[in-house]
Amino acid sequence: MGNSQPAKMERPLDPPTHWRGIAGYLGPGLIITASIVGSGELIVTPKLGSEAGFSLLWFIVLGCMVKVFVQIELGRYAISHGQTTLEAMDSMPGPRLVVSWLVWIWLLMLLSLPFQVAGMMTAIASMVTLAGTPPNLEKLWVIVVALITMGLLISGRYRLVQNLSTAMVAVFTLFTALALVAVQRTEFHITTAQIASGFTFQLPSSFTTAFAAFGIIGVGASELIYYPYWCLEKGYARHTGVNDGSASWLDRARGWVRVMVTDAWLSLVVYTLATVAFYLLGAAVLFGQGKEISNENVIPFLSELYTKSYGQIGLAVFLVGGVCVLFSTIFASTASNAHILTDTVRAFGVYRPANDDQRIRAVKIASVVWPAIAMIISLCVGDVVSLVLIGAICQGLMLPFLAVAALYFRYFRHREVAEQPGKAWQFRIGSACLWVSAICMTLVGFYQVWAKLTD
Repeated sequence: MGNSQPAKMERPLDPPTHWRGIAGYLGPGLIITASIVGSGELIVTPKLGSEAGFSLLWFIVLGCMVKVFVQIELGRYAISHGQTTLEAMDSMPGPRLVVSWLVWIWLLMLLSLPFQVAGMMTAIASMVTLAGTPPNLEKLWVIVVALITMGLLISGRYRLVQNLSTAMVAVFTLFTALALVAVQRTEFHITTAQIASGFTFQLPSSFTTAFAAFGIIGVGASELIYYPYWCLEKGYARHTGVNDGSASWLDRARGWVRVMVTDAWLSLVVYTLATVAFYLLGAAVLFGQGKEISNENVIPFLSELYTKSYGQIGLAVFLVGGVCVLFSTIFASTASNAHILTDTVRAFGVYRPANDDQRIRAVKIASVVWPAIAMIISLCVGDVVSLVLIGAICQGLMLPFLAVAALYFRYFRHREVAEQPGKAWQFRIGSACLWVSAICMTLVGFYQVWAKLTD
């Protein structure tokens, strides 16, 4: 993925201005979309629907939409400075102990992410068991998933697998959307009154699942960190070139930022529609039957989202699609976290690769360590929902800090890139949206802490 100075690696390239040219450079957001339609959309979102019914539909939409402004600012910083997200966080002013205070907070969240991966490994094993394999082989399937992930990443088959995973996620998401249409022919059909009740802006008495969903749906904290890495990988910063202070550099930077913004908004539409579909199915099918998802019933209850819509063939759709979606998320998050883990070790001075070969070797080692840790957690704990919620809650707590970083970058590190000549209104509107995003993330975080303290 990213290099701390990617802009020096090739000659600058003028950004495309026509939609056909822009389409050829889209991709980072779609990769992130493929990685998030997993534990968040498939597990936590239907769980929230099973608990709250339609009442939190507004909260789901808010959770998807509000974070895109932070995503754009972090992507803008990567393009204008050619730095990874970790390097950007390490540049934040404030207390330092080897690294910035924000990197320390990120490290705490990073330590929670293997629990989320472990939950997905356990879910895949449970799906394979539901498909008819002996129950006593569940732990073996966890090991198989971990080993396949390691092998593919070490062998460098990343691009092929990522493309296949993206296609599989797209197909499964389409089947989920069609399930939402098919359920209208059943006793669980959704009415306009139920949809309207989802925008009464009420909050549940128990906020834990809602907060976990907020932290993980759409672009969660980890995806906000990943996204600039993928922008660097796509070449936006390399094409922009080194900041020489010239007007031509500024024009290129603004142009490639526009491409990135298009990419971010397109992915927003895709993952918001997918998330809403999963939530509505959970509310219609599970809440309608008085069934709440828990560690003991998560896979059988999730399968009902499809069997109640498609009939018995829905079980096959769920099992095949669910395994593909979860493995895609495991694979993409492991690939991303392997690079971030390597950057973290380098930032702390534990190991500084001298060249690209050493860096690639360190990433491959991290690609083994990360799924191995998740595998051990899965084998020892094995509670799908609890494991996923640990990672989701920690991501939710990280969001306000990323919002603060995005505000700092916008006003103090790349303001000239954000401002368009003669279009001051765009800067003001963008700034207002970013402030709303930061305030919402902070308020949701404080509400979760307050709800826990007063429970």
